[in-house]
Amino acid sequence: MLNSNNPTDRFIYHFNPEETTITMQTKNLEVYYGKTLAMQHADIQFKQNTITALIGPSGSGKSTFLRSLNRMNDDVATVKGQILYQGVDINQPKIDVYEVRRRIGMVFQRPNPFAKSIYGNITFALERRGIHDKRVLDEVVEKTLKQAAVWDQVKDNLHKSALSLSGGQAQRVCIARALAVQPDVLLLDEPASALDPVSTQQLEQTLRELKQDYTIIIVTHNMQQAARLSDYTVFFNLGEAIEYNKTRKVFTRPKIELTDDYVSGNFG
Repeated sequence: MLNSNNPTDRFIYHFNPEETTITMQTKNLEVYYGKTLAMQHADIQFKQNTITALIGPSGSGKSTFLRSLNRMNDDVATVKGQILYQGVDINQPKIDVYEVRRRIGMVFQRPNPFAKSIYGNITFALERRGIHDKRVLDEVVEKTLKQAAVWDQVKDNLHKSALSLSGGQAQRVCIARALAVQPDVLLLDEPASALDPVSTQQLEQTLRELKQDYTIIIVTHNMQQAARLSDYTVFFNLGEAIEYNKTRKVFTRPKIELTDDYVSGNFG
């Protein structure tokens, strides 16, 4: 095990691109808030149809990294380096940011349904793009709510306000809303932090099913959640990706001493 007293010690797993489909990867990524370097050394690859958990103490850079992946940091930070999506560097000035966010969807920490009906939440982005065929919209609403495992709970109340939903239902409607525009990647920033244990369990099962069709990247403070839900885990500390490996190895045989300390509960 590498000694965590050396700040340059890192272990970053890399896939063989000839054997694995890599949906996204970052190279030489750095994020600055003003002149302050908030995150660096995050050269990470994300395998298609897997769940990757980003873990680490508060302020470690994991949410900053996540938000960079679909250009959510554009207005608040300077992001340098490459963010490759299907081989295209999307961290370029001429890239259509709205198209990036269609393909790389985001679900936030707290459920944030629009002040519209459940139906209107799902169809909002599609209608903005000029899709008004009711048959098409109906199909998308049913498909995505089923994918998000909330259809049976809301199908008789589609035209009621989404603001009346429970936290768990609202979060899954937000997932369905993200899926409505047919993304390839789903980013989730602490999606279960405001949910009760039962809703959290249901959300995790939904994500396990969704990974059959999507590449999922999730920030979580919950070590048990990362261990049981994800295929791969990245441990962040002080703005750096310290260790990236298969989740089982990160939690049972970490390469870096600092990772071992964190997942063992010795700091953070």
